[in-house]
Amino acid sequence: MLAVSHISRSSSTLPEGYEAVTQPQQDIHILIVEDDPEICGLLKRFLQKLGYTVSTALNLAGVETLQKSHSIDLALLDIMLPDEDGYALCQHLRQTSEARIIMVSALSDIHDRISGLDLGADDYVAKPFDLEELAARIRAVLRRPQSERVAPAASAAVQHYRFDNWVFEPSKRALYGKTGIRVALTGSETDLLLALCQNAHHVFNRTELLSLIRGDEKNVDSRAIDLLVSRLRRKLSHEGRQLELIRTIRGGGYVFDPDDTK
Repeated sequence: MLAVSHISRSSSTLPEGYEAVTQPQQDIHILIVEDDPEICGLLKRFLQKLGYTVSTALNLAGVETLQKSHSIDLALLDIMLPDEDGYALCQHLRQTSEARIIMVSALSDIHDRISGLDLGADDYVAKPFDLEELAARIRAVLRRPQSERVAPAASAAVQHYRFDNWVFEPSKRALYGKTGIRVALTGSETDLLLALCQNAHHVFNRTELLSLIRGDEKNVDSRAIDLLVSRLRRKLSHEGRQLELIRTIRGGGYVFDPDDTK
């Protein structure tokens, strides 16, 4: 059973106040990948009432068919699919699109969440969840700058950054090592690394880093930056560098300290 505020699984109604919300959300296209028809239908109606364009798919084949004719701005992806691994679908979407990804699952263990985030998800919602919370998370993820426009206007001409053995391309959410192997980044990892590249050797505390990558987003635990830094460090360690590129500063701060950044 999917427990959400004001709604039971057998209900066909939406929370009070949502029926009148029909303004389009800047033509934002959301994909729902969910095998339960009742849950899928409920989420679709809810998001449509919020003004989003919504499509649904049951599996990878359905996602690939949709991608041939439509771009996807955000995907709500259930991990527990009967015939396929939701993590594999997450990886497929990250490799083939610029869509934001929110994983939705009854798996609430921290390791399951980390696995989804490591594969490219931008957020993770555990069932049961509140529909209004889901709507807020969708808005928050969509507010984060698109990879093409993460950089401020003054830095818009920068297409890539080189440091140590890495080439970082924000527009592709990717790192390339000296062997040419591509390391995919999530949207949050891209935002963090871009902020660090633009401010190399500058010490930031957690709150300052969160402000750089999340703007004025509210109710975000400053400790979330620790998990994000940890994930990015693991990816930057693939080239075998002995010293950490992102150093921890006593007192709760971080500094990006490459040999050079250009």
